[in-house]
Amino acid sequence: MPVITDIEDLHRIYRRRAPRMFYDYTESGSWTEQTFRANKSDFSEILFRQRVAVDMSNRTTASRMIGQDAAMPVALAPVGLTGMQCADGEIKAARAAEKFGVPYTLSTMSICSIEDVAEHTEKPFWLQVYTLKDDDFMQRLFDRARDAKCSAAVITVDLQVLGQRHKDIKNGLSAPPKLTAKSVANMVTKVQWGLGMLGTKRRFFGNIVGHAKGVSDPSSLSSWTSEAFDEALDWDRIRQFRKMWDGPLIIKGIIDPRDAKEALNVGADAIVVSNHGGRQLDGALSSIRALPLIMDAVGDRIEVHLDSGIRSGQDVLKALALGATGTYIGRAYVYGLGAMGEAGVTRALEIIHRELDVSMAFCGHRDIRGVDRDILMVPKGFSDGWE
Repeated sequence: MPVITDIEDLHRIYRRRAPRMFYDYTESGSWTEQTFRANKSDFSEILFRQRVAVDMSNRTTASRMIGQDAAMPVALAPVGLTGMQCADGEIKAARAAEKFGVPYTLSTMSICSIEDVAEHTEKPFWLQVYTLKDDDFMQRLFDRARDAKCSAAVITVDLQVLGQRHKDIKNGLSAPPKLTAKSVANMVTKVQWGLGMLGTKRRFFGNIVGHAKGVSDPSSLSSWTSEAFDEALDWDRIRQFRKMWDGPLIIKGIIDPRDAKEALNVGADAIVVSNHGGRQLDGALSSIRALPLIMDAVGDRIEVHLDSGIRSGQDVLKALALGATGTYIGRAYVYGLGAMGEAGVTRALEIIHRELDVSMAFCGHRDIRGVDRDILMVPKGFSDGWE
């Protein structure tokens, strides 16, 4: 067993064990990948203020996100195709999150269905939904989430059209994936992954196949996905979704303060500052740079969470110190899942938690709920000065 000390250790194992098609799906952004890189690198521009001779005993990272208890203010982000990174990946990730005490968000474009995850977990999880044209499908999706006792819905609003991801096109990664001789040859070399996939019946999009009109098998999925997303989406349409779901609502994909105000007006309980992990508009502002301006605009009236670029507990701490009340990890937990299954997701959470806890202590705090911008040194012009 290798010694795993940080998320990058899990990343290296994941890269060896996952098929290239699915590794590239995770580890890529759109076009030049400028925003994909900036999401991660911009965290390094923010420095901590170390404090000494302060009481570091009895520390706690316990928090709440949209009124729900969490062992730390970190949720597992919705990631499509998780069940192709590792057999039954969504179930394994959800179980790891449940045991650790943090929220898990299931993607609509998951391999395991809402019902699959509910059957294998005990606590409520969150469901992420896209803004699709089909009202009947959307209402039934919300109803299925309600029946599964999902405790929140997360509406992704930055995917009306698909950003071009060069690696996915070259690998034939689509819904469903288009297998080529090259991709099949690569999959054959991933023995552990292959054995897992042979041992599960869950290999297709469980929330779509058999539920969306006209999608009775994987072969009919491609035409549905090409037509399902609503390019005409506006805030009135989001208000319609708000009526379909009467539980806690989180709107994900906010980068501009004006959109943050619109999300507040439609009755969201929280927003997620996110650029889809750099997979949509390349050249957009990184999430951590966008956060302070959004906090200034709406931070006193709605919960503000941050997604995109987090690879460590120190990244989490920086986001919280800038005002976020919660954060999301996507790639960081997928690395663990692809490397070691459920145990790998648990290890990723342990790493994030340890880094968060110790860094908080070095900054002179014992309770994560008390950290603020005073623990940071933020360079001038980091999040303003744009024209």
